Amino acid sequence: MAVSYMTEDGYNKILAEISYLETVKRPEISAQIAEARDKGDLSENAEYDAAKEAQGIMEAKLAQLKALIANARLIDESRVQTEEVQILNKVKIKNTKNNAVMTYTLVSDTEANLRENKIAISTPIAKGLLGKKVGDVVEIKVPSGLMSFEILEISL
Repeated sequence: MAVSYMTEDGYNKILAEISYLETVKRPEISAQIAEARDKGDLSENAEYDAAKEAQGIMEAKLAQLKALIANARLIDESRVQTEEVQILNKVKIKNTKNNAVMTYTLVSDTEANLRENKIAISTPIAKGLLGKKVGDVVEIKVPSGLMSFEILEISL
């Protein structure tokens, strides 16, 4: 698995989810399996099958989160600059075609959340903005074609 960069906040959220899965969900599912097993014939027991499937899905998610944590590198937020676009920057951009202004925060893939205007550093727009300065106009190839953005502001 590749190294994943994340903030301390993102790292702590994943640790909390791991803890929840281990201390709450795992015992819950184990209890469901035991209850279904007590009902007798397992060959035609849909509750047992469902509980075993839920257990498999939960354990896979747990393994995935633990691998993510094992390969995590925390970003030193005190070293983030605003001279040019980099991870953890909030970037205000203007679409030069329709003058729509948007503000995005560039974050690690694990912390991306479009509802919070947090876009993953691996997206075409984020990649196109990286290393650019206020006033730069960048052409970015996106799935729908070529877009042009002017960088209006870079902040923390």
